[in-house]
Amino acid sequence: MAIPAAAPAKIAEPTPGVATVIAELTARWPSQTSTATAVRDHHANHLTWYPPQMPDAVFFASSTADVQSVMQLCAAHRVPIIPYGTGTSVEGQINAPFGGITIDLSRMNAVLSVEAEDLTCTVQAGVTRKQINEHLRDKGLFFPIDPGADASLGGMAATRASGTNAVRYGTMRENVIALTAVMPDGTIVRTARRARKSSAGYDLTRLLVGSEGTLGVITQVTLRLYGIPESIAAAVCPFPTLDAACNVAIGAIQAGVPLARVELLDELQIRACNIYSKTALAETPTLFVEFHGTPASVDEQVALFKTIAKEHGGGDFQWSTRPEERSKLWQARHDAAYSCMVLRPGAKVTATDVCVPISRLAECIAVTKQDLADHGLFGPIVGHVGDGNFHVAVLFNPGDADEFKRMKDFSERLAMRAIVMDGTCTGEHGVGQGKIAYLSAEFGAGLDLMRQIKRSIDPDNIMNPGKIFSA
Repeated sequence: MAIPAAAPAKIAEPTPGVATVIAELTARWPSQTSTATAVRDHHANHLTWYPPQMPDAVFFASSTADVQSVMQLCAAHRVPIIPYGTGTSVEGQINAPFGGITIDLSRMNAVLSVEAEDLTCTVQAGVTRKQINEHLRDKGLFFPIDPGADASLGGMAATRASGTNAVRYGTMRENVIALTAVMPDGTIVRTARRARKSSAGYDLTRLLVGSEGTLGVITQVTLRLYGIPESIAAAVCPFPTLDAACNVAIGAIQAGVPLARVELLDELQIRACNIYSKTALAETPTLFVEFHGTPASVDEQVALFKTIAKEHGGGDFQWSTRPEERSKLWQARHDAAYSCMVLRPGAKVTATDVCVPISRLAECIAVTKQDLADHGLFGPIVGHVGDGNFHVAVLFNPGDADEFKRMKDFSERLAMRAIVMDGTCTGEHGVGQGKIAYLSAEFGAGLDLMRQIKRSIDPDNIMNPGKIFSA
């Protein structure tokens, strides 16, 4: 399949009405509006190689009513709106290629209610995943979606985030029960009630989950909660090859082992972890695994996984239920994005993100590893291999035009390879600006239907323009 040309970043002239909108915002909310260059720059993309594109102003919302007022004002003047949570998205979702107003939701960080009996809670969009779990800890509950960064829950819903626990608990798609969102014309919509299921009407919740701010601004989220497991065990197991490690993960899933997490780190990533996180792991492909349940069920899961690992040449299998040891292990995994930089100081990192059916996972990783070698590129591989999702952190010199081109070409080949294998160009990072070029190959006529939905809800294209669709 031919690789489509990547859509160039498009920067338009300032929207004619933006000065009027900024003047009105400054007059009505002087302490919540900023046009300072440093503030605007902070709200542009800086986590990948896409160039940062600043908004014309930033508005710090404190309520759904604030968001509604600003969006009504922007709609009247057709000024672009860019929602902003914590700025951890990596595909340029927070860039402002057409200028406009960034609505920062970080001050909307209240936990509105916890219904422990129903295993639900409702939070404002600016609440972060760590904040909600600190709030829930004394109630014996937790929210499992863990993308690594301490992202806001509104942003996680908008990008359909997942992460290390997805193999057991699913993604934001499965764990968002309802949303409150402000639509482009300022209408406030509640997408569902708190019931665990419904067959009433269109599923507006799932429409907005993963829409990346292109349909509306999410201001409140109702989430599905879980009881903190009675017993948690973490394990680490080295393997002689990536293929062996992948096949153990696949075998465990197919055998019905209810893994809570199963993460793959290749030998380069293990080396980086050893340097950055002061671990002493064997520098070989390694699985990090976590098991949840009763003490008896966890022991059973560990024993079965250990048997499968041994059949594929797994090495010294170390596991622990001690919280401090588990935390150290998973902190090393979460630090992977930063730790890989020690392998090539001064280099820039771009994190790829594809997902394939688990039966194709080992093949896809093997071909990808060879692709890196064939084109003189350097990048550790990590993955949420229980659901077929993996990342390559390509380290490159942005000042080297040839290397920069090789990096971009590699990223395109990887995305298209996943699609050919009946996978997706993004398992959790979203489309943003970076993966627009691949959606036609992935969805075909379905992409036209998405455009029709976008036009019907946002006819003036003011909601995060330049994301998901090139026009």
